[in-house]
Amino acid sequence: MSPQTVFPRSGPAVMADDGDALTFCSTCAFSQACLSEGMDKSALMDLHVLVEHVGPLHPGEHVFREGDPFTAIAAVRAGTVKTYQIDRNGHEQVLGFHLPGEVIGLNAIHGDRYPCNAVALDTVMLCRFSFPKIALLATRLPNLQQHLFRLMSRDIGVASLFARDNTADERMAAFLIGLSRRLAARGFSPRRFQLTMSRTDIANYLRQAPETVSRVLRRFEQEGLLHIKQRDVEIVDMARLEALALAVLRD
Repeated sequence: MSPQTVFPRSGPAVMADDGDALTFCSTCAFSQACLSEGMDKSALMDLHVLVEHVGPLHPGEHVFREGDPFTAIAAVRAGTVKTYQIDRNGHEQVLGFHLPGEVIGLNAIHGDRYPCNAVALDTVMLCRFSFPKIALLATRLPNLQQHLFRLMSRDIGVASLFARDNTADERMAAFLIGLSRRLAARGFSPRRFQLTMSRTDIANYLRQAPETVSRVLRRFEQEGLLHIKQRDVEIVDMARLEALALAVLRD
């Protein structure tokens, strides 16, 4: 790996509840696979011993870089991770923003090398899973294997959302509603949250000019859809914003 990549190995971390029942953090991307799909104590232990806690990573530190050998996937425990590529002309292309409870690195499975860069946008904590080990475990834990497939399918679906020909308002509404739903799924407020990514990064991700992003957000606030204070966002009219986002999200 390149010397500036921060994906160190630390000791396995196993969390126990009164020494009897093992649980993941409530925000963990694998909590559903573990807790709601009937894994027994032995299966939970097998999965837990694969976990390595990584961090804190500070803003600008890379989890991995494009071309690094693929060794692990990681679940974001805290903070936001941006994935991006650099094109032939040296321009950055933002691929996504990964929130607590979401997984990075799944798109490296095919080529055995990470096809993009992953960088911390704020203070980030990760749970690292050795992929060879988790893949071996998944062969005897069907619930885990199915959950990995669902995570990969979700990533493919999200990546295609903004490839369509939608208006700037529809794209921004979809971006905000998408963040709201993802945060709500992990127990955070769906109405009040912080945009940890810059306006420039949002514009890059939505394939818009930064001034377009600023103009749309300003208009949304003037029309009573949002209240914005620096990076803090409050969705004031969820129904209207969801209606506008429907052209992109289609659900």
